[in-house]
Amino acid sequence: MSKFNGKVAVVTGGNSGIGLATAKVLAANGAKVVITGRDQKTLDAAVKEIGGETLGVKTDISKLSEIENLFAEASEKFGKIDILFVNAGGGKFAPLEQSDEALFDEVVDTNFKGSYFTVKYASPHLNDGASIIFTTTVAAKTGMPRASVYGASKAALHALTKIFAAELVGRKIRVNAVSPGPIDTPIFDRMGIPAEAKADAKAGIVAQVPMKRMGTIEEVAKTVAFLASDDAGFITGVDLDVDGGMARL
Repeated sequence: MSKFNGKVAVVTGGNSGIGLATAKVLAANGAKVVITGRDQKTLDAAVKEIGGETLGVKTDISKLSEIENLFAEASEKFGKIDILFVNAGGGKFAPLEQSDEALFDEVVDTNFKGSYFTVKYASPHLNDGASIIFTTTVAAKTGMPRASVYGASKAALHALTKIFAAELVGRKIRVNAVSPGPIDTPIFDRMGIPAEAKADAKAGIVAQVPMKRMGTIEEVAKTVAFLASDDAGFITGVDLDVDGGMARL
């Protein structure tokens, strides 16, 4: 397949999970790929796994100077950018009574501020007609306990999807989002659930999904690739649920 031949893609948080799976799909379809991550070891391993023309740039997207450096390095290596997958993020989960300012600032700085300024600093480096895709979450659309800060930070990206789509339409830049539901990714291990309770917790989550299973990172990656492609050329401002019907049925 060569759907993205000649295209340059930047995938933040591309060293694991959904980001890595998406980077692999884009590269397999001919794209030159730039991935980010905060850990150099996993970043180097991901670059090797993706193969092809792939560049890894260690980046903490909560730090604006590192975002600027990312796009300087990406542009120096590959030139203008055609696909921007704003995927890097994090989740810390706690009930309202146990949430504090440190948790709030960490999650919001990464998920909202980091994503906002990723698009801002990417903008001068984007080709007209480029595609931007955010990773949001079904937790922003449903009443998920313990996810108040996480869900709100991702709901902000739902708003940005529409606003940036309107602002950038004059450059023929499309802006969309994917909202994963329960996906089997490492984030589940960071929810603070004791190991002995994880099986029951997963079973409880799956019970809420009409399709009665968790999704895969590959299913999300293929959805992102569709939104990035010319096949989705008349789609902008959309936040597409990849959740087995959880938010709709």
